[in-house]
Amino acid sequence: MRIISKRTLREFWNLYPDVENQLLGWYKVMETGSFFHSNDILESFPYSRSIGSGRYVFNIKGNQYRLIVKINFDLQSVWVRFVGTHLQYDKIDALTI
Repeated sequence: MRIISKRTLREFWNLYPDVENQLLGWYKVMETGSFFHSNDILESFPYSRSIGSGRYVFNIKGNQYRLIVKINFDLQSVWVRFVGTHLQYDKIDALTI
């Protein structure tokens, strides 16, 4: 899948270096994986969930961090919409970010 944008992830792990390996691992699985529907995501990432409108939330590093992406399976594209701490996540609307 094509991931837009790795830069957002990189900027985040520069602020929070303890999460770099986990975000890179997520990135590599998404980039090289074959995902054609929601079940494929949920099988590969058991600590994720669909929240509607093509958006998925991933618990990163034991739920210390959250990642929200929007996936278009037809275009094989993933848009990073948010990455932040759990506290930052609690302050946003995951469906509109």
